[in-house]
Amino acid sequence: MAAANELKENKNNETEMTNKMIASIVIAVKNQQDYLPILNVDLHDMLKSSGIEFEIIYVDDGSTDETWKILLDIKKTSSQTRIIKLRTSFGESSVLQAALESARGNRIVFYTSRVRANAKDLGRLIARLDEDADVVIGVRHPRRDSGLNKFVSRSFNKLTNRLTNLDLQDINSGVIAMRREVLDDVPFYGALNTFLPVLAHHQGYRIAEEKVEQLPGHFDQSLKPKDYIRRALDMISVVFLSKYSKKPLHFLGFFGMIFTVLGAGIDLY
Repeated sequence: MAAANELKENKNNETEMTNKMIASIVIAVKNQQDYLPILNVDLHDMLKSSGIEFEIIYVDDGSTDETWKILLDIKKTSSQTRIIKLRTSFGESSVLQAALESARGNRIVFYTSRVRANAKDLGRLIARLDEDADVVIGVRHPRRDSGLNKFVSRSFNKLTNRLTNLDLQDINSGVIAMRREVLDDVPFYGALNTFLPVLAHHQGYRIAEEKVEQLPGHFDQSLKPKDYIRRALDMISVVFLSKYSKKPLHFLGFFGMIFTVLGAGIDLY
């Protein structure tokens, strides 16, 4: 009887904590030993000044520098901070999934430290969730990464909008806030976290955008061919999931007809 009462009390405590928690801030970090201390201070300043009840979950995606050591020190100074270390680099979808297993909030903010968005702007994304949106994308403005990155990003957004009939400015910004139920309803895997707004829109969720400042710093360049190939394959997956998930034969039949016509043309030639 005592054990049953204790179990019931624990469940009540967990429910109360879940209802009380407004925002779970999930931070993806990889080899960010220099930027991490600055980010952590800005993040705590923003959250405390806004009055938002929060938890911060840092996920180390296979760093090879001193990132994990710094995270251990950060955890010692903040009772609202938890840290997770992945054995190797699994990608941002895996980072988000790992954090969701322990996140208590009914608002989830996913922040990729590699894009160096100003953490002080995240409060506006959370506030928008409480107004009229289920998903809020952070639009980097002004952007301070390279001209090549901007060109690739613009092209990626135009292609995404063309294929999905949306009008999004910066779907791959790496900064996004969502209601918890969106992540419970919308499946994502591989690198499909980038397309969460598209998949959520397809299921009737409301999508909004808010500007976030991009801070100066070092940014990776979009030069690897495998990245473009991966994005193209991800785009095909998203088109299939958003338009043909309930009628897969239409999708497969389209490509089947193309190859049939090509094969017939080659045979006749």
